[in-house]
Amino acid sequence: MRSAKQYLSSLNDGRSIYINGEVVHDVTKHHAFRNVATSMSSLFDFASAPDNRDLMTFEYEGGGRANRIWQLPASYAELVERRKALEAWASLHAGFMGRAPDHVASCIAGMYMGLDVFKAYDPKRADALASYYRYARDNDLYLTYVIINPQADRSKGAAEQADPFLTAGVVDQDAEGITIRGAKMLATGGVVADEVFVTTIQPMRPGEERYAMSFAIPMNTKGLKMLSRKSYEDAAVSVFDNPLSSRFDENDSVLYFDDVKVPWDRVFIEGSVEMCQKQFHATPCHVYQNYQAMVRLSVKLKFLTGLAHRTAEMNGVTQFPQVREMLGQLAAETGMVDALVAAMEAKGSQVGPYFVPHRHTLYAAQVLTQQLYGHVLSTLRELAGGGMIMLPSSIADFGNPEIAALIGKTQQSPKANSHDRVKFYKLAWDAVGSEFGSRHQQYEMFYAGATFVTKGHSYRTYDWAASDALVQRMLDSYDLDGVSAAAGKAA
Repeated sequence: MRSAKQYLSSLNDGRSIYINGEVVHDVTKHHAFRNVATSMSSLFDFASAPDNRDLMTFEYEGGGRANRIWQLPASYAELVERRKALEAWASLHAGFMGRAPDHVASCIAGMYMGLDVFKAYDPKRADALASYYRYARDNDLYLTYVIINPQADRSKGAAEQADPFLTAGVVDQDAEGITIRGAKMLATGGVVADEVFVTTIQPMRPGEERYAMSFAIPMNTKGLKMLSRKSYEDAAVSVFDNPLSSRFDENDSVLYFDDVKVPWDRVFIEGSVEMCQKQFHATPCHVYQNYQAMVRLSVKLKFLTGLAHRTAEMNGVTQFPQVREMLGQLAAETGMVDALVAAMEAKGSQVGPYFVPHRHTLYAAQVLTQQLYGHVLSTLRELAGGGMIMLPSSIADFGNPEIAALIGKTQQSPKANSHDRVKFYKLAWDAVGSEFGSRHQQYEMFYAGATFVTKGHSYRTYDWAASDALVQRMLDSYDLDGVSAAAGKAA
C-alpha cells in the first residue's frame, strides 16, 4: 500500500504532457494539475491508513495484503466487502472522479478472472496478463485506459481513414515486442496515473487486425505523448469559488503513440479482432468495471440529492408541497440506483471460483442512469432558480469591507449566514452549471458508451426466454373452445 507521498513522488517520472502550447515537467507542481494530483494522493493515504486496514485492504493467497480494488471476490459476502471500500473511496470526492484507481483496477481484475479465455487464445499472452495483474496489485498502481479511437470520419473504420495510423495500431513487431503508432482516447486521469491500459472496445472487422491489441505500459514510456484538454483546475479562481473543479478535475487526454515499443510481457492480445471483444464480454471484465462505475455513481447521486435538499432548506421552501414532491422524486430515483447496485450483488452468481454481479441488472442500471443524470441536474436548477448565479464574483469580494458588508445584506437565507450561503451555492454551481459540471453531464451520458450501446447490452443479457414462457403459458391456457383443461388443472 502506497502513501500519498510515495504516489506523488512517482509522478515526477519524465512523462510527456502537453497543455496550452507547453510541456509539463512536473504534474505535482503545475498549476493545471497539482490539486488533482493531491486529491488523488489522498485516496492512497486513506487506503493505507491503519484505521482503514480492514475496510480498504484484503489478504490474498500467499499472505500479502493489497488494496481491495484488486480483490477477486469468491462469494457474495466478499463482493459486498469490496463494494464498501469502493463507496468509502468515492465518498472522498463525492463520485466526481470517474476514473479513480478503482475503475481500471476492476477492469484488469475482471480480465484476470477470465484467465481461461486468454489461455485458450494464447498461453503466453495469458501468462503476461496474470503477471501484470499481480504486479499492479502488489505495487498498488493507478491505471487509466484508452479504449476508443479518435472520432475522425465515423462512417469509416480505422483501416479506412486517410491516415492508416490515425488510430493506434501495430506498425512493427520483433522478438522484443510490438511497436505502436497512432492515437487513442480519452485517458481520463492519465496525467496523474501510473500506467495506461490500451485496447479497443469498439467492434472491429476483418482487415483491422493491426488495431486489435491489448497491453499496458507506464505513462513515462518513451514516445508516449499526452495531449491534455483544457484544465478546469487551471481556470478555477480558488477552492472556495470552485470547490469541485479546483480539486477533482481528473482531466482527459488524447494519447499519441510515437512508435512506442511495448515488450511482450506487457502484451495481452495482438492481432485478434475476436479476442479484443472477448476480453470484455467473455470474461467478467466489462461487468466488474461498470459495476464499479455504478457504485461510484450511486454515491454521486446521493451527493446531488443532498445538494437539492440543502437548496430547498437554504431558500426556506421545504414545507411547500410541490418542493417536497420534487425532492421525493429525487429520493426515489437515488434509492432506485442504490437498490440496483444491491440487486446486482444479490442476484450475482459464481463464475468458476469468483462471484460476479448480475449482468442484466448492471446494464439495466446503465440505461436508466444515462437518462436520469440530466433530470437530476434539471431538478437542481429548478430548485435553485437564480440562487446559483447571483453570487459574489470571487472570494476576493469578502476581502473588501465595503463589498463584504453588502454581501451580508444581499446574500440572505433563513438557514445560513451570507458566508455559508455563498459557500453552498458556489458548490452547487460547480456541480451543476460550471464547465466542470457540464463535462460531468456529458461524462455520465457516455462513459459506458452511447445509449444504443447500453440498450444493446440490456437487450443481449435480458432473460427473454422467461418472459416468452409467461406469454406462451397464457396463450396455452385458452383457445376457441374456452379455457383449456391443462389451465384448469394448473389453477
